Amino acid sequence: MAIDTSPALTPTPAPPAADDRLTGRARLVLLVLCAAQFMVALDFSVLNVALPVLGQDLGMTRAGLQWAVTAFALPSGGFLLLFGRIADLFGRRKLFLTGLAVFGTASLVATFAWNQEVFLTGRALQGLGAAVIVPTGMSLLTTTFPEGPQRDRALGISGTLLSLGFTVGMVLGGVLTDTLGWRSTMGLLGAAAVIVLALAPRLLTESRHSERPRLDIPGAVAVTGGLLAMIYALSTAAQRGFGHADVLVSLVLGIALLAGFVVVESRADAPLVSLPMLKRRTVAWGNLGGLITFSMMSTVVFVLTLYLQEVLHLSSFRTGLVFGVQGLASVAAGMAAPKVIGRFGSRRVLVGSLLAQGLFIATMVGLGAHSGVWLATVAVSVASMAHLGAIISYGLTVTSGVPDAEQGLATGLVTTTQQVGITIGIPLLGVLATTRTDLFDGVRTVLGIAAAILVGTAVLVAAGLSRRSRDRGRTA
Repeated sequence: MAIDTSPALTPTPAPPAADDRLTGRARLVLLVLCAAQFMVALDFSVLNVALPVLGQDLGMTRAGLQWAVTAFALPSGGFLLLFGRIADLFGRRKLFLTGLAVFGTASLVATFAWNQEVFLTGRALQGLGAAVIVPTGMSLLTTTFPEGPQRDRALGISGTLLSLGFTVGMVLGGVLTDTLGWRSTMGLLGAAAVIVLALAPRLLTESRHSERPRLDIPGAVAVTGGLLAMIYALSTAAQRGFGHADVLVSLVLGIALLAGFVVVESRADAPLVSLPMLKRRTVAWGNLGGLITFSMMSTVVFVLTLYLQEVLHLSSFRTGLVFGVQGLASVAAGMAAPKVIGRFGSRRVLVGSLLAQGLFIATMVGLGAHSGVWLATVAVSVASMAHLGAIISYGLTVTSGVPDAEQGLATGLVTTTQQVGITIGIPLLGVLATTRTDLFDGVRTVLGIAAAILVGTAVLVAAGLSRRSRDRGRTA
């Protein structure tokens, strides 16, 4: 998400304070903004444990289930930077409210979907709404609370709730699916959007750039179209092979659009992605680590959901409890990570976290066809703790040594990497499990590949960051 830090910002008025104490109104503002971010985090996980039941109800194949996740993640990642820039132009509050309205309406569409086409349309619109909510909500938070203790406290609360959102989503998804059916998971999100939308107009005031920035619409169209075409091509190829015409056309189109995106960004006056910034060693290698940790973890959660429910025949509720333990472990890791990073430095923690994540995922290759709940619970929980360490350390690695005037672009790259990682992992690897005749064998294959990719990436990032950087400033 692009968080502008330039002095041209006109911040939302906030009571000045020398410490981290917040006024009653400031607490309400923080509650609304965090509730919106929590709602989006919930959407990433609440449907996971309901996928098998949802697939049976709407007639979706195992391979098609990936689109229940991808249909949301693709627009939420592809349009993130564009909507952050549009909010600078037309007003963050206005766009934030619009995003809530789109998200709420889309959730209702998904709730009452009568076939998979309507459901996937609702999910895609949810992703579009999330692409508006995430950058505008974060920008409203950083401009509402002044830099210093108040902003630190607000960001700390927001980050904790984002981690809790995933945990609560997995557990709540299991409970709702078992008691009220999978549609209740989508209905919950719609109700949450309505509540936040009712409170937000009374608490938030407008915030925008004092100057009118240009919009890089060609760049946004190119990167979104390129990602969509590539994911469709690779997902379809995993099922039918690369010989089909639609696969070849989509693959060529995706490559062309992504190449065009690079050309557009190199010439744009106000690019969505700063190509010169990517030449910074910390930015390039840090984002690679972030991309891999997100893509592999989202894939592991996807295939473990199928393993627990379709191989071990656990209920949605018990599956949710497994991932609930994982989420609590992630929250604990998020609390401990700053101290660990303070002692060892963000670069070392990034490399160590990627390595640990890969090694513990590798242990799950030993899962059994009739037992493995405890191994899965412990291994995925520890891997998730390492995942949280990688998330925090890659963000610090990427933004270290970047001039204040470019921090907004660096932060935008961090969030875009997160969204793209979540988007591409399941289509690229998840289909290897869903298209196998033996699902159990497919799950173990995917876990082994994910572990190997993580370990290999840890080695590459370590080598890339070990050379003395010429960038101004270095990570502690």
